[in-house]
Amino acid sequence: MAANGAAAQAFAPVLTAVDTMQSSADREKKQLANTFLDKFQKTSEAWNTSFAILQADNSDVNAQQKMFAAVTLKGKIIYDLHQLPRDSLTTLRNTIISLLNAYRAGPKPIRTQLCVCLADLAIQMTEWKDVMDLVVKALGSNPESIPCVLEFLHVLPEEVTEGRKINLSEDELLERTQELLTDNAPTVLRLLAQYSQSSPAAARNPQLLECITSWSREVQLNDIVNSSLLDTIINALDAPDAFDAAVECLSTIMNETRDVDECMSTIQTLYPRIIQLRPKLAQAAEEEDTETFRGFSRIFAEAGEAWVLLVCRMPVQFRPLVEGILETAARDTENEAIRETFKFWYELKQYVTLERYMDARLQFADIYSKLVDVMIGHLEYPTPESGDEKDLFEGDREQEERFREFRHQMGDVLKDCCEVIGVTECLQKSYNLIQEWVSKYGAQSSSNHVVNWQKLEAPLFSLRAMGMMVPNDENAMLPRLMALIVQIPDQEKVRFQAVMALGRYTEWTANHPDTLQPQLQYIMSAFDHPSKEVIRAAALSFKFFCSDCADLLKDYNTQIQQFYVTHLDKLPPSSQDEFTDGVAAVLARQPVEHLYESMKLYCDPVMNSLMALAQTAQNSTGDEAKIALADRLQLITIFIQVVRPEVPPGAPNPAVKYCQEIFPILATLVDNFIDFSPIIERVTRCWRHMVLSYRTALAPLLPDLARKLADGFSASRQGAFLWASDSIVREFSEVGDGANSGTDVAIFQFYEQQARTFFGILNNLPPEQVPDVLEDFFRLSTDILLFQPQRTIVSNLQPHVLASANQALTLLKVEPLSAALHYLRDFLAYGMPDSPSSTFEPNQDPSHAGTANPPELRAAVKQLLLQFGEEFTHRLMAGMMYTFPRDVFPDASGALLAMFQLLPAETATWVKQTVELLPAGTISPQEKERLAVNIKQRIENGDIRKIRIMLQDFTNQYRRRNVAPREGLGRLEATRFRFSG
Repeated sequence: MAANGAAAQAFAPVLTAVDTMQSSADREKKQLANTFLDKFQKTSEAWNTSFAILQADNSDVNAQQKMFAAVTLKGKIIYDLHQLPRDSLTTLRNTIISLLNAYRAGPKPIRTQLCVCLADLAIQMTEWKDVMDLVVKALGSNPESIPCVLEFLHVLPEEVTEGRKINLSEDELLERTQELLTDNAPTVLRLLAQYSQSSPAAARNPQLLECITSWSREVQLNDIVNSSLLDTIINALDAPDAFDAAVECLSTIMNETRDVDECMSTIQTLYPRIIQLRPKLAQAAEEEDTETFRGFSRIFAEAGEAWVLLVCRMPVQFRPLVEGILETAARDTENEAIRETFKFWYELKQYVTLERYMDARLQFADIYSKLVDVMIGHLEYPTPESGDEKDLFEGDREQEERFREFRHQMGDVLKDCCEVIGVTECLQKSYNLIQEWVSKYGAQSSSNHVVNWQKLEAPLFSLRAMGMMVPNDENAMLPRLMALIVQIPDQEKVRFQAVMALGRYTEWTANHPDTLQPQLQYIMSAFDHPSKEVIRAAALSFKFFCSDCADLLKDYNTQIQQFYVTHLDKLPPSSQDEFTDGVAAVLARQPVEHLYESMKLYCDPVMNSLMALAQTAQNSTGDEAKIALADRLQLITIFIQVVRPEVPPGAPNPAVKYCQEIFPILATLVDNFIDFSPIIERVTRCWRHMVLSYRTALAPLLPDLARKLADGFSASRQGAFLWASDSIVREFSEVGDGANSGTDVAIFQFYEQQARTFFGILNNLPPEQVPDVLEDFFRLSTDILLFQPQRTIVSNLQPHVLASANQALTLLKVEPLSAALHYLRDFLAYGMPDSPSSTFEPNQDPSHAGTANPPELRAAVKQLLLQFGEEFTHRLMAGMMYTFPRDVFPDASGALLAMFQLLPAETATWVKQTVELLPAGTISPQEKERLAVNIKQRIENGDIRKIRIMLQDFTNQYRRRNVAPREGLGRLEATRFRFSG
């Protein structure tokens, strides 16, 4: 029907909301409009309103508003077809076809959406058997409607492939796929061939190529490549308007031939046609036609990736293809097309490094050798037209970031080359380029001015990139390179790259101690460089030197400590961490009998500066001094993480002795800064790593540590104390001698104390205000359940823990949800016949140890599940239908599965009750009944596991239909559509 002014008034609120989303209105108004439109899209009224808007005169409704109506209609067909009587679907189909005729000239985005509507209706309208004949008859008789037919043919395979979003069973979808695609494939291919030959313009129509692309996955490829359509595709590469579509089409067809043994005849037809394109590749490069060059580069790269196995089996026959791919890399001046080749070089390397393809490796060795030259050439930084060496990308930060990423990808290709032709040849190329620079420009350069530094920096980067491929016994090139690198001049980027390159070869240096001193001197001198980037690089490389060469440096302990103290405060916090990590590795190699004194030598200056910072922070009104204190605390933690001496059983641990010495200082920091999270987190992290590093040797400190963790949690309500408490549970739960060991009892009492504090917090604050505390509590509870299941499950705290889990399931944040669900699944596992762990105490019945859950434990779990199961079911189902992030769906459905396994009948009732609570109109009575019947059948058949998949499908469908924002709303605000025919 044609909408008049009165009709337009009926849907005026929708049009106004669409205009608001498109306007520059403030965020609050847009949010209100977004909410209104989202709700509107899910109503039954949206059907008639959408049609009315689409049928309205252009004077009443603009193109953006009509586009919204088309997108809404698509959503209604996908998700809400149940809102319409089944006998009205024929009228719906005819109305959409009528609209397609009306929009045959455009705007194209609306026409596309209407074609998608028709395709999605065809998938679900299973009684409609003559889909292709009816659409072609209804739209194909008018030449002006041919774009509608092509658009429909284009979208139909894509929508069928995405059929999981449509409410059909797997069997129904498979049957409909056969009817719509497989059975119609010959007819569609014939129609496309006829259309391509109807006129020169038709043969260059991008829509035709898009159709071939869509159907190439549904038809026999030989039927395409042995028909006139292959000529149509190849010829379209000469038509600017059709070029992109032709590249996509050809690439898709080649991608479908990856099973080379099955597709050999197709490849034999395609391969010569691809090779014949190589002159066009060269022509595009010479004419500096970047987009065309990139398109041809993609074709060659896609061919290489698809046929890489044949390339290795028949290297002589396929060498022209590999040469063509190398040419795309060599001729690329914009560093864009070369990206298309990276995957091919990797996959080819994977094959040719196998013994069975040694012939191919020999055949392509010269190509990989040339590839090294090409890659190093592309590594060079640009020379700015302005001549400003301080801004190489002339203010384009995005281009600079892309170049940095690009270099590391090329570094990966260089690694591939090392595997194919050997590291010595690759290193030789880098060495020759550095030597070439020295001979040409070395005499012209000074510390203030390095001529053509880009040609020196690029081979240095290549050395750094290839470092991990070089074996520690390489003696041909590295000794010469190391002697050369330490003479590299001080230009910022060159020095940075030289320092980073040395840091990559520290394992080799550890095996060549005669080269250590000049390298280390070069690194240490870089700490005084004026460039902050060079200093950061020096700190990182120094870390690697100390870590890998610690045995060579351990005798220089005093000198390294002096260097550490001298330069530590000159570094930014992240570099301080790396610097400390390095010197800690040297400290860790000191003899045990001298370790305590050595720790004091290194750590006391840090502790002294820490106490000075604490004094400053207490007297400061801002947070800057407190942040500095938190950063300094991290350094002590690094020493504790790295310095882990091997001490004979029963002997005192010198590192623990030092921990006991500094513990009162750390405890005082907690007392003084209890309200400042960064400091609390760093102190508790330090304590946690004391436990992880020294384990039971920390027992003398354990009572004080546990008390401080309990007091700190009670005073601060910060989850960091629970996180640190978890380390005690993990490390000390198995050191006792049975169920009643003093240690086990003390650990459980410690947990109970923390749990009671946690329950008090949750009684006073809603869970959304303490998500991190919830996460840490359930991770702690999961571990106490693992190590002491019998004591935990029968504890009078367990009902409170489960009640807290119920509260946690209302959150929207992944981490606490995941922690609560993991706990819930582990708890339910103890109700099963088989034990999820082997942690039952030695004095229990041996038949239960590590193999079966004791009957009394299983009974306790089931009893608690009877008490909390209904609420758990409501929360889990509601979460999967409404609020849970996707990442927790597997755990949520796993928890429901466990409940069905323990109490099948009761859980089925709880699920049915939950579904009955859903808002009216969001689900049909038939769907409710079908779900209940299917669950009952699975329980009766003993096929419980299939219920999990059933519930996942049900909740996913419900969420897409009723909760998730419908397509189009975000686009209304973010973009403007191009409405051209």
